[in-house]
Amino acid sequence: MSEDEAKQEGTEEVAENLKVLENIDVVLTVEVGRTEITIRDLLRLNEGSVVELDRLAGDPLDILVNNT
Repeated sequence: MSEDEAKQEGTEEVAENLKVLENIDVVLTVEVGRTEITIRDLLRLNEGSVVELDRLAGDPLDILVNNT
Protein backbone atom coordinates (compact mmCIF):
# COMPACT_ATOMS: atom_id res chain seq x y z
CA MET A 1 0.00 0.00 0.00
CA SER A 2 1.40 3.41 -0.95
CA GLU A 3 1.63 6.31 1.45
CA ASP A 4 -1.13 8.16 -0.42
CA GLU A 5 -3.43 5.13 -0.20
CA ALA A 6 -2.76 4.82 3.54
CA LYS A 7 -3.56 8.52 4.05
CA GLN A 8 -6.80 8.16 2.04
CA GLU A 9 -7.83 5.10 4.05
CA GLY A 10 -7.06 6.92 7.31
CA THR A 11 -9.10 9.93 6.19
CA GLU A 12 -12.08 7.73 5.33
CA GLU A 13 -11.85 5.99 8.71
CA VAL A 14 -11.82 9.33 10.53
CA ALA A 15 -14.87 10.47 8.53
CA GLU A 16 -16.75 7.28 9.45
CA ASN A 17 -15.86 7.72 13.13
CA LEU A 18 -17.09 11.32 13.07
CA LYS A 19 -20.43 10.25 11.56
CA VAL A 20 -21.00 8.03 14.61
CA LEU A 21 -20.57 11.08 16.86
CA GLU A 22 -22.80 13.44 14.85
CA ASN A 23 -26.07 12.45 16.55
CA ILE A 24 -24.85 12.49 20.15
CA ASP A 25 -26.58 15.19 22.22
CA VAL A 26 -24.38 17.46 24.32
CA VAL A 27 -25.10 20.34 26.70
CA LEU A 28 -23.71 23.61 25.33
CA THR A 29 -23.21 26.49 27.77
CA VAL A 30 -22.06 29.98 26.80
CA GLU A 31 -20.79 31.90 29.81
CA VAL A 32 -20.81 35.68 29.59
CA GLY A 33 -19.35 36.25 33.05
CA ARG A 34 -19.74 35.56 36.77
CA THR A 35 -20.47 37.48 39.92
CA GLU A 36 -21.36 36.88 43.54
CA ILE A 37 -24.43 38.55 45.03
CA THR A 38 -26.44 38.11 48.18
CA ILE A 39 -29.79 36.35 48.19
CA ARG A 40 -31.34 39.72 49.09
CA ASP A 41 -29.91 41.31 45.94
CA LEU A 42 -30.93 38.29 43.86
CA LEU A 43 -34.52 38.61 45.04
CA ARG A 44 -34.52 42.31 44.12
CA LEU A 45 -33.59 41.68 40.49
CA ASN A 46 -36.24 42.76 38.01
CA GLU A 47 -36.51 43.00 34.26
CA GLY A 48 -33.98 45.62 33.24
CA SER A 49 -31.76 45.16 36.29
CA VAL A 50 -28.05 45.51 35.59
CA VAL A 51 -25.69 42.95 37.12
CA GLU A 52 -21.98 43.74 37.10
CA LEU A 53 -19.94 40.76 35.92
CA ASP A 54 -16.25 39.90 36.12
CA ARG A 55 -15.77 40.61 32.41
CA LEU A 56 -16.06 43.65 30.22
CA ALA A 57 -18.16 44.05 27.10
CA GLY A 58 -16.11 42.68 24.23
CA ASP A 59 -14.18 40.18 26.36
CA PRO A 60 -14.14 36.60 25.06
CA LEU A 61 -16.93 34.24 26.12
CA ASP A 62 -16.41 30.75 27.53
CA ILE A 63 -18.08 27.98 25.54
CA LEU A 64 -18.48 24.78 27.54
CA VAL A 65 -19.55 21.39 26.22
CA ASN A 66 -20.94 19.09 28.92
CA ASN A 67 -19.64 21.54 31.55
CA THR A 68 -15.99 21.22 30.51
